[in-house]
Amino acid sequence: MQIILLDKVVNLGNLGEIVKVKDGYARNFLIPSGRARRATEANKAEFEAKRVELEKAAAAKLAEMQAQGEKLSGTTVKLTQKAGVDGRLFGSVTNHDISAELTKQGFPVLKSQIRMPNGPLKIVGDHAVTVALHTDVAVDITVTVYGETA
Repeated sequence: MQIILLDKVVNLGNLGEIVKVKDGYARNFLIPSGRARRATEANKAEFEAKRVELEKAAAAKLAEMQAQGEKLSGTTVKLTQKAGVDGRLFGSVTNHDISAELTKQGFPVLKSQIRMPNGPLKIVGDHAVTVALHTDVAVDITVTVYGETA
């Protein structure tokens, strides 16, 4: 299916590009989330009419996320979990836990924006975690996990 991208999509393309994707990806994800439209002649003409407005909105969103990223950069999130004497947790610290703590600190971050390349944190200590605020803005933060003996 041919679609017009209304936003930058990772590994697919930038705003305004016409790309071919599988039907299910377009129907079930890109079009309902507002990131794309079918590439019909009417939609192409409508997009060209709104192109400047959409590019301006995308640039404003990027600038806002970069400003938020600069504030968030270098932040340390401190979490306490029950742990054994060897430093292993009796559970794990997930992206949901980190998101909730960042929101308490005044940084509204969705759990889907937190990238944990090695999966949930299962040991006590400092861990580097990436927060992807935008497709072009990724910030590294430190998550410090303290052990609480049971």
